[in-house]
Amino acid sequence: MTTKNKTPSILGTDKEQEARSAKAEFMMQPEIGAALVVSTFTKSTGLNCGDFIEPLIDSMKDVRDGNMVRVESMLLGQAVALESIFVNLAQRAAGQDQLSTFEAFLKMALKAQSQSRATLETLAAIKNPPVVFARQANVTTGPMQVNNGTAAPRTQEKEIPRNKVLEAQHGNYLDTPATGATIGGNQALETVGAIDRAEVGKR
Repeated sequence: MTTKNKTPSILGTDKEQEARSAKAEFMMQPEIGAALVVSTFTKSTGLNCGDFIEPLIDSMKDVRDGNMVRVESMLLGQAVALESIFVNLAQRAAGQDQLSTFEAFLKMALKAQSQSRATLETLAAIKNPPVVFARQANVTTGPMQVNNGTAAPRTQEKEIPRNKVLEAQHGNYLDTPATGATIGGNQALETVGAIDRAEVGKR
């Protein structure tokens, strides 16, 4: 009786998979990633990654609870540090004789100044959040006009039919009463043309 060889899983056995998943989940925690970066850039302090995890957890909890004191202090510190970089690079640019070197130092100085300004703007937004005025939103399935902040136009009066206007003026009506009797013509005027007509001379 022959047995089939099982292809080994890429992740290994079930226990190995669980261990790798647990490690990946641990490394994805924000405080762990931050601790790794901080420890990498502060090797001269003699502290390792684990030394930064607990303080970072406390700081993140404060932010979640609405305590922004540490964040505000951090932003102010960054703005001051960036300002010092700007001053240093600007001074170095002023001492250059070559135009290309002068432009390089001044360009970096202005970038540091811009970052310092942006950091201060972020700090100001945290300290004094902008007030948002939401305008009225109306959702309707049919035609609808919404006037926000302006007086609604007066509805025009319905136009009165022409015959109604005439009826309101001294009793004049378009429809006349019953037809009256016909008045006879003036017989004397009928023959005036025949009697008094001047004779036209023949040419």
